[in-house]
Amino acid sequence: MASTVWKGYVSFGLISVPIRLFVAAREEHVSFNQIHKECGTRVKQQLYCPTDQRVVERSELAKGYPVDKDTYVIVTEDELKTLEAESSESMDIQQFVKLDDVDPIYYQTSYYTVPEDPGRRAYALIQQGMEQLKLGAIAKITLHQREQIVMIRPYHKGLVLHTLFYPAEVREIAEYGQDSDDLKLQKAEIDLAEQFMKQLTAKFDPDQFKDEYQARVEALVEQKEAGMVAKSEKQPKKHLATVINLMDALKKSMEQQEEAAGKKEPQRETAAAAKTGGRKKKVG
Repeated sequence: MASTVWKGYVSFGLISVPIRLFVAAREEHVSFNQIHKECGTRVKQQLYCPTDQRVVERSELAKGYPVDKDTYVIVTEDELKTLEAESSESMDIQQFVKLDDVDPIYYQTSYYTVPEDPGRRAYALIQQGMEQLKLGAIAKITLHQREQIVMIRPYHKGLVLHTLFYPAEVREIAEYGQDSDDLKLQKAEIDLAEQFMKQLTAKFDPDQFKDEYQARVEALVEQKEAGMVAKSEKQPKKHLATVINLMDALKKSMEQQEEAAGKKEPQRETAAAAKTGGRKKKVG
């Protein structure tokens, strides 16, 4: 059963809705442990103090804010508690915005909001109103001991919450986007590029995308676990030639796509894979 990340109230004027937050998405990938090659034992990481030249326990640790090289101001948990927002159990909707007004670059982490029984009607009222008007709600919340700006939006008959990066956290790169105004593209090139884009356009279906590297690693582990000698075959590198003529490259790309579309067959999972779901994934 999913664990609650936060429990409190979302306020809309004089309406307060008791809700719980659950993590909506989490990165999943193959992970490995650090093993001592000589004996096959998993190694342990220790915390070492170079001044006292000894291993320290976690109970001896404190939070230090760097103010200079090798100089820190020690801050206690109680001191940090006093700096938190007045209430870490409620979030007030500050304003409503059009969904397109918030660029996805600001989205950080996603959470499902689930109403408690006393707040279901009020929750449904807010959710349906936002869905009809295609609006999102901006609010503040204290989460993981940090005050954060969040975006709440309708999603599949409920409300999903995204923590947002602050503007200072979104990096600016001097080189980014500098060439777009200087390059003079021909209309014929743009038209052909758009034609190729239309050729590749399809409805987004997340189920068609699989982590192929993870599947290959799991197959390797299963082979070695069964005592089989794993074949060492490197994936062939794709050699990319420098594009000399954009028009020729686009035409050739369109021809290759048409050929691939003609040969392509729908992928089907084996009955065994569908039943077992493959090897249990380990999240690191």
